Formats: sequence, structure tokens, C-alpha cells
Amino acid sequence: MTSIHFLLLFSRQGKLRLQKWFTPLSELEKKKVIRDMTLMVLARPPRTSNFLQWRDLKIVYKRYASLYFCTGLEEKDNELLALEMIHRYVELLDKYFGNVCELDIIFNFEKAYFILDEFLMGGEILETSKFAVGGSVEEADTLQETMEEYMSKPAY
Repeated sequence: MTSIHFLLLFSRQGKLRLQKWFTPLSELEKKKVIRDMTLMVLARPPRTSNFLQWRDLKIVYKRYASLYFCTGLEEKDNELLALEMIHRYVELLDKYFGNVCELDIIFNFEKAYFILDEFLMGGEILETSKFAVGGSVEEADTLQETMEEYMSKPAY
């Protein structure tokens, strides 16, 4: 089982769009990790390996359109499984947003986090089925719409 320390999404300009930490770090340490990841990954030429060594972690990243998805793994973990996990998350985002783009993440970050939380828990894959995750997200959307409708009606 692959145990992820963090998942970062950042743009080609180095702007952080989403961050999820699965190991406790101080805010200062998190900022350093974010800075190091963006500098290392963005400095890499195209068509190079998606795997890096950093401190005692393996860094696995993948670029989709204008976003980089970057994870930090234990030394013993499988890099290809991490790439597959990144790809599955992108597929889930694509399914929900319909060809996800950076603006979807920026303006609907709570949905991106919700989808991630349905897919990963504690740095490990919780649910491998796209249909199960999609069903959970649809149920949550329905519940939210029902609550908004209920709350907008006047109370007599």
C-alpha cells in the first residue's frame, strides 16, 4: 500500500492551487516543502522522468494541462502506483467538472477537496472505483441542493 505524505497542485507559474498533507508538519515546514517542490518540478525540462529524490522522500509528479500534481512518497513505495493515483484523481475531477481546468480548481476548491477526501484517506487510497466516488459526490451535491432549497423557504 502506498502511503503519501502530501499532494500538491500548482500551476506552471508556481501558484499553489490545492494542498493536502497526510503527515503533520509545521506551517514553516509546509511552506518550505511547497517552495522546494515548485522550484524543483518547474525547473525540470520536458520529457524527463516524473520521479525525483528529495530528502528521504520520492517525489512523483505529473503535468496535466497547466497544472502539476506532485506527491511525496516513502522510499519503499511504488512510483507507478503513485502516478496511477494521480491519474485517477484527474479522472475523477474530469468526470465531475467535465474536462477539468485550473479555474475549476480555483473557483470550486471545496469540491476538489471533497473528491480527494472521498478518494484518499490518511495518505492511502480509500476507494478505487470511479463510480463509487462519483456516487458519493453526487449524493453530497443532492444533499447540499436540498438543504439550500429548504433553508431558502420562509418559515411560517
